[in-house]
Amino acid sequence: MSPNAWRALVSALADDNARDIYARIVLNQPIEPALDALSPGKRRRVIEALQAAGLVSFDGEAWRIEPDVFRAAFAAAPPAPRPTGVDRFFVDGRLATYPSRIADRDEVHAHIAERLLTPGATLSEHEVNDRLADIVDDVAAMRRYLVDAGLLHRARDGTVYSRAR
Repeated sequence: MSPNAWRALVSALADDNARDIYARIVLNQPIEPALDALSPGKRRRVIEALQAAGLVSFDGEAWRIEPDVFRAAFAAAPPAPRPTGVDRFFVDGRLATYPSRIADRDEVHAHIAERLLTPGATLSEHEVNDRLADIVDDVAAMRRYLVDAGLLHRARDGTVYSRAR
């Protein structure tokens, strides 16, 4: 099966009439009433789309579903690429897994610091917290990690932060 076989499935089932006919076949209901409501051309196109996608077949007496078509389409589809580098610790831009290896932690901290602010820019503690809240769950801990790693400088009075590198 082609890696793009899922496209034919989605295309066939995107049509309301084809979806209705398919559902009737799945539920073992008569399809004639639904087919009779269609023009001859539309009826032919709906049946052809369902057959071409491999969703149904006619055994000479009745229509039947092809239940393995979905499994085969999923098996043929290429796997989603796995994130690499620092991206493997983030999901939708948020830190999902805090790395255990020090080298990975250093990369994650550097990545967060780059996202937090540009070199030379300054932010108040409230602004730093707001930005970190978009990235991590534990804002105070991450702010401390960034300061301890030397990636974020904190003013003596704690009111202003700037990026070190």
